Parts: sequence; C-alpha cells; structure tokens
Amino acid sequence: MARIVMKFGGTSVANLERIRHVADLVAAEAKAGHEVAVVVSAMSGETNKLVALVDDLDRDRVDGRNDTLGGSIDDEYDTIVSSGEQVTSGLLAIALRRRGVRARSWLGWQIALKTDMAHGKARIDAIENPELSASVGDGNVAVVAGFQGITEKGRISTLGRGGSDTSAVALAVALKADRCDIYTDVDGIYTTDPRIVPEARRLNRIAFEEMLELASLGAKVLQVRSVEMAMNHKLPIRVLTSFAEAGADNPGTLVCEEDAMMEERVVSGVAYSRDEAQITILRLEDKPGMVAKVCKTMSDANVIVDMIVQSISKAESAANLTFTVGKRDLEKAQSALEAVKDEIGFEGITSDSNVTKVSIVGIGMRSHTGVAQTMFEALAERGINVEVIATSEIKISVLINAEYTELAVRALHSAFELEVA
Repeated sequence: MARIVMKFGGTSVANLERIRHVADLVAAEAKAGHEVAVVVSAMSGETNKLVALVDDLDRDRVDGRNDTLGGSIDDEYDTIVSSGEQVTSGLLAIALRRRGVRARSWLGWQIALKTDMAHGKARIDAIENPELSASVGDGNVAVVAGFQGITEKGRISTLGRGGSDTSAVALAVALKADRCDIYTDVDGIYTTDPRIVPEARRLNRIAFEEMLELASLGAKVLQVRSVEMAMNHKLPIRVLTSFAEAGADNPGTLVCEEDAMMEERVVSGVAYSRDEAQITILRLEDKPGMVAKVCKTMSDANVIVDMIVQSISKAESAANLTFTVGKRDLEKAQSALEAVKDEIGFEGITSDSNVTKVSIVGIGMRSHTGVAQTMFEALAERGINVEVIATSEIKISVLINAEYTELAVRALHSAFELEVA
C-alpha cells in the first residue's frame, strides 16, 4: 500500500455537496489501505471575500499595507485570508468521520510548516512535526489547511495564490509520500487550452521540466513553485479531476522524470499568457552597462522582467530596448523608469498592454531540428507578426498582438500535430 497526499482546490470543495464528494474520494483511498494526508484550499470564492473585507476596512491600505504608524499589517492580512482553509479542513474532517474514517484537521502552524517572513508570498523552509507522520502511519487521515504556514516569530504566513499546491508537495516530501495527487476541475494536463482548441488532448505523462515551463508560461493547472519542488525531490505528481465518482477510472496526467518516449514528442504543449505588457525605452545610450541599469531599476521597483530584445535606433550611438513585464506592474515600471530617466539617459518610453505571450514547450526540441522554422511559418501563414522572441532549451516564446491569441494557439497546435495521439 502507498502513502499518498491528496490536494483539493477551491472548486473541488466549493460547497457542502462537493465536500461530501471529496470525503468519498478520500475515504475510498483510506479504506483501500493507503496512508493518506489531504491538503485543502478555501471554498471557492471565500479567499476573495476575505481579501475584500480587509480592503473595505481601509481602502488606503491596498497598495502599501501599512498602518498609520508606518508599520506593515501584512501579518494581520495573512491571519484573515488564511481562515478559509481552516473552515474547509474542519468540515472535511467531520465528513470523513461520518464515513467511519479516522481523521483530524491540522493547520499550518500545527504541522509546523515553517516559512520565511515574506507575508503574502512566503516561501517554505521546512515542515517540522514528527507527530504528523506518526499519526498518518497509524491510519489517521490528516486533513491539512493549505496555503498557510508559520514564521520564526510565530505569526501566520500565506504562500500566495495557488499556494495550496505548494503546501501539498511540501507535505508529500516531508511525509516521504509515494506521490502527490492534485485534484482539480479538469481531468489532467492538456496539449493546450481546450476552450480554444476543442481537439486538444489529455497527456498521459509529462516531464517535470515541460510542466515547469508550461506553468510559468500561463498554463494554470499547477503552481510553478509546486512543480519546481516536486522536480527537485523527484516526487511524482498526478493531476486528475475531483468530479469523477469514487472508484471510477480517473487516470489523469502523471508529472514525472523524463523518459525516452517523451523525447520522441517534439512539442508537448502550447501555452499562452494574456498577463503581459510591453515597454520600449527609446534611444537608450548604446554602451556597456545600460541594460543592467534598466534591469536594476526594475528590480528595485520589485518588477519582474521577462522577454528582452535590443534593436538599433535611428539616432547615432543609441538603441531601443524592449522588454515585457506583468500587466499589473506596467504603471509601476513606467513610474520607476521615468524617475531615473536623466540618470540612465534615454529619450522616452512607449508601452503596449494589448499583447499576448504564446509559447511552445517540449523536451524533444533538444534533439529535433526545424522546430523554430515550423513555428514561425505557421504564424506567418496566418499573418501574425512576431514582436519579441525568447527561447530556452525546451521552449520558444513569442509576443504577438492580443487579437491574434486564439488564432496563434490553434495554428501552432495544428502545425505540431498535437491533436494526434
């Protein structure tokens, strides 16, 4: 028998009916003799309600989260927004007991999920509670509130949106679980978004590296940090639907180490992200160190820079520098650049938030030629202009006008024959 960590997101525990169904799925695994721990998110919509309560209490707090004394209130913010998971864990534990399964709820501080002090986006340091492993080993189902931990100062912390995925993987690593099952509202990882391409198909297996790229490029099935942690610890993750009946065939997609069969697939998936904005710095002085100064300005403003390209300017000894940032960071990035305009030395800034990043991903790209040619020909045949390009060993990303997003995704999915099993 196996030791399994099962994770259920907000839509899977959206109401009492869904919680009862989750209890059936968990009970089936426990009664089959497996040692089980469960990680749950807040019920769908609850975290947004809690965030709204804080925002309504003090609308001036939203940007800085500071009190009138100049101190941060992020610790209290985390205390509030983490309470949704506490409710879900208690409800599921009750539902399991009603089914004759020994179960108890555990909060982040009780399993001692230790994090750093970055409230709202904390990173996990360790899980330190041997009692939890012993309890699971004795046949008790541990129902753990996801998304939350505790700092070295004893304050509740949260891991950011999607943090329950990371909680689940961290718990699986700490418990030396055989695998981590992530239950969602879809039945696995698809070659692309089925809402755009109805012919998209579910993958039986996908390599950690591919999933990490897809997650970072816009595929929202798994949180990036959870995939990174699973890859580092070689922990298999299975993504499957929580809407199947207990005992029904529900294979999902296994995220695991790559094998020879995966390399035969040139491209595994097409991802896209609409959360992009393009900034172009005009007539930046063309000499060593200027790009570094721009990147430092963005870093100091806590803005992440993604795709970067430098082009020749019509002005002598000057260049235009184009890069992308998250759409929500556009205004902050522009303000930071304007503040150092004279210091760095450039003429002006233009921006465009009507762009989308479209990417192809596949570990087979390492050993196959002609991938870029196929991609750019497919886009050109449909009149789609590429504005910025970024590559890595197993991905090619392009920035295009947002109005062509769905056309580009369909074109690339067809060009690489991803609808064919």
